[in-house]
Amino acid sequence: MERIFLAILALTVSTFSGAAEEIAPTAVVYVDGSVETSLTGKAGDPAMGREIVGNKSLGNCVACHEVTDLADVPFHGEIGPMLDGAGDRWTEAELRGIVANAKIMFEDSMMPSFYKTEGFIRPGNAYTGEAADDTFGPLLTAQQIEDVVAYLATLKE
Repeated sequence: MERIFLAILALTVSTFSGAAEEIAPTAVVYVDGSVETSLTGKAGDPAMGREIVGNKSLGNCVACHEVTDLADVPFHGEIGPMLDGAGDRWTEAELRGIVANAKIMFEDSMMPSFYKTEGFIRPGNAYTGEAADDTFGPLLTAQQIEDVVAYLATLKE
């Protein structure tokens, strides 16, 4: 009986651990700019998302967007739309697509593609000012994208 229980437990653990696999930047499926599937299979953390949006070394979203909730962060930009009410304007899938690669939904967007690793012309290495090297990866991790989406979804009118 104990062996049967352990076998069922092992099968259950492997099933759930497989469900939370991270989707690689090159495997993200966009439908009209939206990304329906979580990039990690885990819920985003709005508090971490808030940190990423306001951190000039991470997402640096405030360089282009105003966010009333982040009034403590100086020097908000005005070239992107205000993010207040983002959770009312866009669905979670739309927000995920916009944060991952806004250019798919908004072709002429100046917003960086935060979860993209190929198709660039002369890419740089994140915010370092250096040319890309063999460690070139997306600007944000899959979980950071989910965290930002979770935070933006809380911004209601």
